[in-house]
Formats: sequence, structure tokens, C-alpha cells
Amino acid sequence: MDNEYSFFATVARMKYIDRWALMRNTFDENLSEHSLEVSMIAHVLCVIGNVRYSKNLNCEKAALIGLYHDASEIITGDMPTPVKYYNKNIKDAFKTIEDEANNKLLSQLPEDIRKAYQDIFFKEEAFAYEWKLVKAADKISALIKCIEEEKTGNREFIKAKETIEKSINTMRNEYPEVADFVKEFIPSYYKTLDELNI
Repeated sequence: MDNEYSFFATVARMKYIDRWALMRNTFDENLSEHSLEVSMIAHVLCVIGNVRYSKNLNCEKAALIGLYHDASEIITGDMPTPVKYYNKNIKDAFKTIEDEANNKLLSQLPEDIRKAYQDIFFKEEAFAYEWKLVKAADKISALIKCIEEEKTGNREFIKAKETIEKSINTMRNEYPEVADFVKEFIPSYYKTLDELNI
């Protein structure tokens, strides 16, 4: 009998994991949608770094990390940020749980290809900067969600938006790629479809 592996069938379930569970949403956002957006933003942050700041970043690796950055939530669920970062003990405990979940997912791959996914799920020093830009892309994606909710008149995301903007402003000082993206691309998210001139 042939071996069967469930990695991709499991990862496909990201579309069933809703984000922002504690918030009243005008429209739901699932983990697949979020991961695609993070992947695209992480990719362009690396492109900006390479083109404008003479860095040698692996844009495709960043995109892949972005695609899988929250895959552990298939097992753990989406832990609300206020709970996840409530204190150091909870943060450390949840990190351990995330690592266990990622190891479980990797165990669902054939052993001969598992290593190719290891540095997508776990940080490696060779891609440390790419990982940081994925984290920035994750925050930018959260900001975009807040902007989209705000545009519909939903006040539920006002405080979240303020907190995320503070975090992104700190990143802007450290990562010029983030500053460029926020300056050049975020204003368009406030526009209507007609204003985007599609």
C-alpha cells in the first residue's frame, strides 16, 4: 500500500479558521485570505529592499514564509492578540504550543521533502531579515483589515488600528521597506473602487 500524507489536506483547512474572533466584523476574514495578503506584502517588501536599498533578500522565500506563517493555527486556533501577549509566561507558553503545532504539520510530509519546508516554518539565521519583513507584513495586513472595517463605519476596530499603527511606526524607523510601503501603498486602501481608477 502506498504511503499517504495529510500535510496539504490539513493546510487547506486554513480557509476554515476565522480571524478577529473577539471583534464584531462587518465581513469575516479567514486565515487563507490573510496568509495570501501577508505573502504578497512580504514579497514586495523584499523587492523594495533589494531595488532601493541594495539588499540581497530572497523575495520568494519571504513569500513562502508569509503563506505558511500562521499555519499552526489550524491546530491551535487563532489566539486573540490581547490574550497571546498578555504577559511573558503566556507568550512563551504559546510559542511552545506553536512550535509543537508546526512540528506536527511538518510530520505530515514525506521525510525526503520535509527539510525543504523546515526553514519556512522555523526561523533560520540565513533568512532572519526576511522573517522580520514577514512579521511587518503581518502587521500591515492587520492594519489593512482595520482600514477596511473603518470604511464601513465599524468602530469596533478603532483601538486595534491605533495599536497596530504604533507598532508599524516603530518598524518604519527600523525597516525602510516598511516606511516606503506605508507611504506609497496604504493611502489607496482608503479609496473606493471608483477612486482606484480600475
